[in-house]
Amino acid sequence: MGVLAIANKDSKNLQINEEIRDKEIRVIGPDGSQLGVMSAREAQRIANEKELDLVKIAPQATPPVCKIIDYGKYCFEQVKREKEARKNQKVVEIKEIRMFSAIDTHDFETKAAQANKFLKGGDKIKVLVRFRKRAIAHPQLGEELLEKFKDACSEYGTVEKPAKMEGKALVMFIVPKQSK
Repeated sequence: MGVLAIANKDSKNLQINEEIRDKEIRVIGPDGSQLGVMSAREAQRIANEKELDLVKIAPQATPPVCKIIDYGKYCFEQVKREKEARKNQKVVEIKEIRMFSAIDTHDFETKAAQANKFLKGGDKIKVLVRFRKRAIAHPQLGEELLEKFKDACSEYGTVEKPAKMEGKALVMFIVPKQSK
C-alpha cells in the first residue's frame, strides 16, 4: 500500500482504497490497461498485491472508474503540474495615467511614452483626464486629449472601453495588442 498520510485530499477529494464502497467499478491498471469491471474488493486485492493504491478518478461515470497507482507519487505530480501552470501565468496589472485637461505638449509626450512602455510590458492602462474648477464646462477638451492619447498609443494598444465621464474625470481603458 502507498502513503496515505501525505495525500493531499483537498485537490479533488478523491476516494482511495477502503473508502471506495461501490459494488461495481471499472478498473485501470498501473500501466494504463483496462482490467475490466469488477467488485471494489477484488480491485483492492489486486492493488494490494502490487503494493499500490486504488484511486477513484471518475466517480460520475457509470460504473465509476478507478485506477491502480501510487497515490503519493500521483499527488506529488499533481502539485508539480499546478506549480508549473502558475509559473506560466501572466498577471495583468492596470496602470493608471493621470492628466489634467490643460496639459503641456512635453508632459503629454512623456505620459504617452510611459503608457507605451506599460503596453509593451503587457499591462492594461486606465487613462484619466481630470478637470479642475471651471474646466469641467468644456469636456470636449478632455475628449480631444484622449483621442490624441489613443493615437499616440495605437502602435502598442487598442481601446477597450471608450472615454466616459466618471465624476470630474474622463476615463478610458487601453489594452495591449495581441502579439501574433
